Amino acid sequence: MAGPQSNAPTRADAGAPTSGVIHVRTRLTADFTVIANALAQRRGSAVTIGVAAYILSLPDGAPVSIAALCEHFTEGEILISRALRELESAGYLERRRERGPGGVIRTRTYFYDVPGGGVPTPPRPRRPRPTVAQEAPAARTAAHTPEPEAPTDTSRPTAAPPPPSLAEADEQAVAILASLRILDPRLILSRRDVAELAPAVAQWLSTGVGPAQITRALTARLPDRLLTRPARILAFRLSEPPLPVSAPAAPPSAPPALPWRTCDGCDRAFRSADGGRCRDCRAAYDVLTATASGEDLRTAC
Repeated sequence: MAGPQSNAPTRADAGAPTSGVIHVRTRLTADFTVIANALAQRRGSAVTIGVAAYILSLPDGAPVSIAALCEHFTEGEILISRALRELESAGYLERRRERGPGGVIRTRTYFYDVPGGGVPTPPRPRRPRPTVAQEAPAARTAAHTPEPEAPTDTSRPTAAPPPPSLAEADEQAVAILASLRILDPRLILSRRDVAELAPAVAQWLSTGVGPAQITRALTARLPDRLLTRPARILAFRLSEPPLPVSAPAAPPSAPPALPWRTCDGCDRAFRSADGGRCRDCRAAYDVLTATASGEDLRTAC
């Protein structure tokens, strides 16, 4: 006897939903960020979720100050600062004041995937397990040779160095670079550009070059049209040797003082190298001499 068979119609495939979002999934193997649903679906401001997603996608050491976030987003400082306060109150973001090298106190920012997750600590290295030869020293022989080490994989790209920090740059160098736009509005530099150019400016300052000379060297004879970023032109100029600093000119020496003399005509004291008559007596003597010469000429005629 044949088995029982059902005459009920088979269930139709549900297929795609008739409303709402339809996800088109793509398996990502690089350049992606894992975000918890509690954060992505958090009720509230969309700016807060966007700022949180952007901070999670950044590498360690990237600047996340209000000024740095305003350079990336079109929102202003008020919305960005409000979003950071919301993330801080929710436990995703934490600011700590820590003492760095040299005793400098800085503010470190920690961002958690899950609120209250704690600051991760690096794992402790595991101690190697003893081999059979180590457990039984009598089994060692002179002919035992260590196994060759596995070749290291050098094909993997190394991690990019962290961007320079503007907090560690020389304050005078930062002030010089930030004031360049006053002389030339085209020389507007971002915070990253200033952090990258500040060490070269500080080196010029250490050699004795003044701020006015550095500003003149960076802004003089610029092309009418900047076909590249102004930071690249400034970096090229700063790569050249520092300007020679000329020694200050010595002040002119005062003329030697002449000795005091006594006038032969009026006994007046005056300064002279060889003595004789003073200025007034010489003038009167010249007048008398000219008059006497004129009378002699008329007598002779």
